[in-house]
Amino acid sequence: MRYENDGMTGLNIAYIGGGSSGWARTFMTDLALDGSLSGTVRLYDLDQEAAQRNALIGNRLRDRPEAAGRWTYVTSPTLAQALEGADFVVISILPGTFREMAADVHMPERLGIYQSVGDTTGPGGIIRALRTLPMFAEIGQAVKRYAPDAWVINYTNPMAAGVRTLYEVFPQVKAFGCCHEVFNTQSVLRDICRMRCGMQDVTRRDILVNVLGLNHFTWFSEASCRGIDLFPVYRDYVQEHYAEGYDDPEKDWRTSTFHCAHRVKFDLFRRYGLIAAAGDRHLAEFMPGREYLADPETVRGWKFSLTPVSWRVRDQEERLERSRRLAAGEEQLPLEPTGEEGILLIRALCGLDRVVSNVNVPNTAGQIPNMPRDTVVETNAVFSRDSIRPVFAGAVPANMEGIMAPHVANQERVMRAALERDRTRVYEAFLTDPLVAGRASVADVRKLADDMIAATAAYLPAGW
Repeated sequence: MRYENDGMTGLNIAYIGGGSSGWARTFMTDLALDGSLSGTVRLYDLDQEAAQRNALIGNRLRDRPEAAGRWTYVTSPTLAQALEGADFVVISILPGTFREMAADVHMPERLGIYQSVGDTTGPGGIIRALRTLPMFAEIGQAVKRYAPDAWVINYTNPMAAGVRTLYEVFPQVKAFGCCHEVFNTQSVLRDICRMRCGMQDVTRRDILVNVLGLNHFTWFSEASCRGIDLFPVYRDYVQEHYAEGYDDPEKDWRTSTFHCAHRVKFDLFRRYGLIAAAGDRHLAEFMPGREYLADPETVRGWKFSLTPVSWRVRDQEERLERSRRLAAGEEQLPLEPTGEEGILLIRALCGLDRVVSNVNVPNTAGQIPNMPRDTVVETNAVFSRDSIRPVFAGAVPANMEGIMAPHVANQERVMRAALERDRTRVYEAFLTDPLVAGRASVADVRKLADDMIAATAAYLPAGW
């Protein structure tokens, strides 16, 4: 790559996965809107037809007169060819199929254990990690061989465990995880700020926050907007609207499985004093199972939704059909900003800008001093030319250490279980996970773990 005409040209980006998801299209849209970057995107997917569709979609975007970014999309038949000499690597994979995900999410229900997402923590997150992390180990080793200087951006869940695995197999890797859950909570604060402070022109990026925690169990310990401390504003709003929550008319929890009324956030704020910075579906899974996920009726009372895998199957079918239409030229992607920050971070790492954003990286700088140094944590960081410098976020408050501890321990435990094919560690992870702990006998929990491992065996390495 080289600097030319106020931008970077000749960039090589390896995009791994993304064949049937919206993430690839989001990424392509943001690249097309940014005229300061150009180069080649090499698409690698186990489903080569899906990669070819994405290449057609990306090149159609490039050829539109309103597109500012000049990118060529090509498919790579092997991971090695995609990675060779890459400047950036994007990971957005679906580990397994929806058959395996159905077991992840629904098999624990036989013990009365409900999961609203099932991809980060709880039994579903643990089993998903068993099939995902060996893939990350393979990717990390390939990056070490073919693109050791590349920046690696992970969008795949379990995000923190995936990033940690990359560092485990290649300690010098330059990898980080990107998650938009923090952005959504900033948007909630923006809306409350508009209502309570009369600042109608405030945007999400005007909400300045200190971020600390684990991915999908992230917290704001500070929040301000144009000099106003938002904690008293938020506290008053929660006090007045605790029972009904905050219903965004454009994101109604009754009509979309991904939306919520933020009642879990409000409850966690009253209990712990920090602003929980993820969607309620994720937050609920990190807490004891009898609290927010005791049963479907309890979930409805907290105004969020379980996400059945049957819904994901229908959604994927719609995504695939849309990909077909886009590739065939029967539909055009709208060229509008997506709200994601991946391209902004790439610009900063190229030296074109300086950005502060939330990021998932190991705690090696001690950005959260009372968490282990090798734990992948989520805090703010300064992105600049070829550099990510985590911001010191401060310690997790003493009253929250107990709810964070099992998830910190399981990040290490589950990675070891996945890479060493250690069933004993899987049992330990199940038994200490708050969704599971105390919900059934040890024998029943071990049997559940065995059955879930069997259900995903087709995507596990030999030795299980």
